[in-house]
Amino acid sequence: MIKDTTKTDDFTDLKGTMKSAVLTSVKNIELQEIDIPTPKNDEVLIRVKAVGLCGSDVHYYEHGKIGNFIVEKPIILGHEASGDIVKVGKAVTHLKEGQRVSIEPGATCGECVHCKEGRYNLCPSVEFLATPPYDGAFCEYVAMRADLVFPIPDSMSYETAALVEPFSVGVHAIRRGDLQPGETVIIMGMGPIGLVTAAAAKVAGAKMIIGVDLEQNRLDVAKEMGATHTINLREENLDEKVNEYTNGFGVDLAIETAGSPSAVQGTLSSVRRGGRVAIVGMSPQDEVPMSISNIIDKEVDIKGIFRYHDTYPTAIEMLSSGEIDLEKIITNEYQLAEAAEAFERAIHDKTNTLKIMIYPS
Repeated sequence: MIKDTTKTDDFTDLKGTMKSAVLTSVKNIELQEIDIPTPKNDEVLIRVKAVGLCGSDVHYYEHGKIGNFIVEKPIILGHEASGDIVKVGKAVTHLKEGQRVSIEPGATCGECVHCKEGRYNLCPSVEFLATPPYDGAFCEYVAMRADLVFPIPDSMSYETAALVEPFSVGVHAIRRGDLQPGETVIIMGMGPIGLVTAAAAKVAGAKMIIGVDLEQNRLDVAKEMGATHTINLREENLDEKVNEYTNGFGVDLAIETAGSPSAVQGTLSSVRRGGRVAIVGMSPQDEVPMSISNIIDKEVDIKGIFRYHDTYPTAIEMLSSGEIDLEKIITNEYQLAEAAEAFERAIHDKTNTLKIMIYPS
């Protein structure tokens, strides 16, 4: 993915074409035959086995853009991926053919101040799968830089390995939120990111995890993913229930994953004095009202969460324990040829659809 002038290996036995689901225009996906990528010396070629359909993929499909990222030419979407290594570049020594792996989708420059400070998720030159103009993983093969490829244990499914990517967002959120064992946390929004964040909080040792949503079916799944308490905003008052659950104290950490202005406001009313707020969800509007009096009076620490960094080894280890089952959030499965149907399902059945998994091979 990172531009490289080194000579590529000649993998003659993998020349040819592969099937790919290509977004050719808004709401139009075509199954096309394209060339199998040739990995560079520092890359591996991966046969893609499972790819999760992310909300960002749906935005590109439905609107052709997310903020400043605009689809200007045909693109392959999908960045939550796992598969098998089928070829290894000459400079790669720590990976081998046949390994089952999870793929971290963002290749950063390694040279900017953010990369050197260890916060490579802020790299302005990142080449991220399925973010224009870079193709993603809704195809049979991808070539990935070897340092972005992580072996998984035999006990881990391809589905779980693909979900390491969204789970990493949850891991990063609880890290940035400085969640400590025995603390209390509320998560506003029980979509896929909210659910995996609840799971990450559980493994991290949170004493109380409050899941908040408008849909009861999502709250039911939240209980399976680690939530100890839930609040249905259609039927219950947020402040009243938080006061009840925390004896009027408030939570130590409030995490917003819904991308909703009201959810942001809810974090500030739910968090205790001296507590922390982590904002993950991207609101459709740039400016969101916030209670300055709450922020000042409670002396709240507010942190933004953008993707993740250095999470994959930890996330894989956490998921290998068997304490949580991320596959519980998978509600629908499709083959690559059915990708267009999968996107339409994600748009038109949001109430019943959590995570859609697509199988390229």
